[in-house]
Amino acid sequence: MAYWLFKSEPFKFSWEMLKAKGEAGEEWDGVRNYQARNNMRAMKIGDRGFFYHSNEGLEVVGICEVCALAHHDSTTDDPRWECVDIRAVTEMPKPVTLKDVKANPKLADMSLVTSMRLSVQPVKEDEWLEVCRMGGLDNPPM
Repeated sequence: MAYWLFKSEPFKFSWEMLKAKGEAGEEWDGVRNYQARNNMRAMKIGDRGFFYHSNEGLEVVGICEVCALAHHDSTTDDPRWECVDIRAVTEMPKPVTLKDVKANPKLADMSLVTSMRLSVQPVKEDEWLEVCRMGGLDNPPM
C-alpha cells in the first residue's frame, strides 16, 4: 500500500463534502500539474491518503482512500489530464496543522514541507504513522 496527501481548498471541496459522497466517493478532478497527475497514475485501489485543507485551515482533517484508478478527468476534454476517485475513511480526532508538521523534526522531509504547492503528494509510511499519531489515531487505517 502507498500513502498520499490530497490538498483541497475547503470552500471548493471540503472534507465534509467528501464524507457526504459516501461509499461512491468523488473524482479528484481539476488537477493540472503533471507531477500530481503522475502521482495519481501510480495509485492503487485501497491506497490511503490524508485529506488536507489548504489556504483555509492548513491542516490534515481526515483520511481517505482511493476507490477508482486513474481515468480521464471529466472536467476537461484534454486527454492529458486524469484523476482518481477517493472516498472518506475516518476523521482525524485532532486536525494536524501545517505549523505542527513543520515543527516536527521527524517530518522535515515530508512533501507537505518541501513541495508545498503540489496538490497530490506521496507520503512515506513513517510520515503517515507520525501524522496519524499527532492526530490522535492510535490504530491508523493502514
